[in-house]
Amino acid sequence: MYKLRPKDARGTTLTNWLNSRHSFSFGDYYDPTNMGFSDLRVINDDIVAPGQGFGLHPHKNMEILSLVLEGSLEHKDSMGNASIINKGEVQKMSAGSGIYHSEFNPSKKNHVHFLQIWILPDKNDLRPYYEQKFFNIEKNRNELVLIASKTGIKNSIKISQDVKIYQCLLDYGKTVEFTINSERKYWIQIAEGAININSKRFDAGDGIAIIDESNLLQIQSVESISNFLIFDLR
Repeated sequence: MYKLRPKDARGTTLTNWLNSRHSFSFGDYYDPTNMGFSDLRVINDDIVAPGQGFGLHPHKNMEILSLVLEGSLEHKDSMGNASIINKGEVQKMSAGSGIYHSEFNPSKKNHVHFLQIWILPDKNDLRPYYEQKFFNIEKNRNELVLIASKTGIKNSIKISQDVKIYQCLLDYGKTVEFTINSERKYWIQIAEGAININSKRFDAGDGIAIIDESNLLQIQSVESISNFLIFDLR
């Protein structure tokens, strides 16, 4: 079964400094039919104005990733971590037994555009842990790059859950293949551009849930550059 979560059906948080689109229920946006998918709980597509951001706030028992698409994101947390996350970098925060953090746009003139992803952990109250890595998807264009996994294979970020996350930057007309099987669930999120999946078009912001399917996916970019994620889930 293939199910489309159209970009325009997502929830919205719109303020004078934040434009956020929610693939699943989040904050004041509640949709009982979209509470997550397998262990994937949140995909927020956030655009934050210059000098603005999320003040210090708590998290617990969640694996949280931030993937910067444009600009930079400043992170600080109660473990003493302070860093700038730039385009091409992925940050992972295992909130575990509890952590406080803040996220701000350090630029005075440019917005920051990033995806915030939450994944349910396989155990509660783990020791909080922070990780940040650069993945040179520009160098590895037109290939699926493993950016997160349970064991950290291929230098991917470790996630405390049975999940693999791939990212791909795909040039116009180029195709990558990905094999799915019915024992797993998959979510494909288009971050930028537009792609055809087995000849059907999907645009930036669209999400596709795949359940009970065994197939070869042929994914082709139909814009100059397309950026998408594949979540391989329980």
